Amino acid sequence: MRQRVLAVALAGLFALPACHHRGPRGGPPPLPPPAPAAPATPPPAPEPPPSREIAPVEDEYSRMRKMASDEIERMGLLSEIHFDLDRADIREADRQILTKNADALKKFDFLRVTIEGHCDERGTVEYNLALGERRAKAAYDYLVSLGVASDRLKTVSYGKEVPLCQQSTEDCWARNRRDHFAVTGKTRQ
Repeated sequence: MRQRVLAVALAGLFALPACHHRGPRGGPPPLPPPAPAAPATPPPAPEPPPSREIAPVEDEYSRMRKMASDEIERMGLLSEIHFDLDRADIREADRQILTKNADALKKFDFLRVTIEGHCDERGTVEYNLALGERRAKAAYDYLVSLGVASDRLKTVSYGKEVPLCQQSTEDCWARNRRDHFAVTGKTRQ
């Protein structure tokens, strides 16, 4: 009987798993779909870079137009020319300088300029005043011939009264024999 009980028990052990109901082939049943999650809030937009107040580009003409005449004069926009002893004719190198001055005056067509004629200390006051006037007039005529409007120019002679250099040397005298182009005002517009 023991053998029978043992045989039935063994048969039961092998038979029970065979009776067990299996789900669909391929493994465990699928998991239910997850519950819909609340939509995630998108990250905040990146902050714009700090705004740099960029001043509008102002052209040179407008900038100069706003400047005071004496400030333009201090900039040295116009170059001086020099003369030989007792002469009022314009040297070739000085013609190039006057051409550059004329270009600047045509570019900045609102500037008024006084051409100052100067001399060295030799000679009488009367002689040097007349020579200074001839020098200023020569530069005036040349600028007008290059297209600078004559109503924007005027001349004055200082003779030997306003020297750059006080020494009685040839180098100093050569520096004093000059025309200076002083920006003295602006036209109204």
